[in-house]
Amino acid sequence: MGHDLEGKGALVTASSQGIGRACALELARRGAGVVICARRQDVLDATREAIADETGRQIAAIKADLTSPADIDAVIERTVDEFGGIDVLVTNAGGPPSGAFMDFEDDAWEKAFVLNLMSVVRLNRATVPLMRKAGGGSIVNLTSISVKEPLKGLVLSNAVRAGVVGLSKSLANELGPDNIRVNVVCPGFTATDRMKELVGARAEREGKTNEEIAAGFYASVPLGSFAEPSDIAKMVAFLASDDAKYVTGVTVQVDGGFVKGLL
Repeated sequence: MGHDLEGKGALVTASSQGIGRACALELARRGAGVVICARRQDVLDATREAIADETGRQIAAIKADLTSPADIDAVIERTVDEFGGIDVLVTNAGGPPSGAFMDFEDDAWEKAFVLNLMSVVRLNRATVPLMRKAGGGSIVNLTSISVKEPLKGLVLSNAVRAGVVGLSKSLANELGPDNIRVNVVCPGFTATDRMKELVGARAEREGKTNEEIAAGFYASVPLGSFAEPSDIAKMVAFLASDDAKYVTGVTVQVDGGFVKGLL
């Protein structure tokens, strides 16, 4: 493993556990200093200590709710305080509730919009001037394979997360002249607490066991298993690094072959 991000300052949101934590760890392993944030201070502090101990890198933690513009501003300010700017931004957030279209009133739609699209808008908007000043940078917006193939029972995610792709492609076109690359990573079915919740919710709706539901997910994936969070993190780290210096505007899934479309 090289130190291809040596000297870089990175911000990874929703990073106390799961995919976000794995991304923060992978960036630190490759030499970056990282600011992590999440809503639970105890879990966040434990994650900060674990990543710092393993990698020896500068890791800072700040409690933040990504639905709060003030909290997002505080996270950006903390990252600038720690590293003088932001070389790598990885946006990540928890997913909205599962359910069918008629299960949700306006309030649920508005919460999903704020968490899964507006947080990305705000984080990207605050970071762009910093990257312009520094002469470039890399933004990786995490979404879901639902942006390429809508998933049963995830109508909120299917609808709202697609906006992140439109935003990211637009930014890639606008910011290329500034040497700012913007890409999207779409995790497939990944072994996280979120996946456990989705399996449990579907099992309850369909009157099946969790094991039966999980087996159905496995059967839909050519590689026959869930991803590990580290599988997603390695793709994120690649896109953040100079190895991907000519890659921008892509939406790449890490899904074990689940999406069968040609594009």
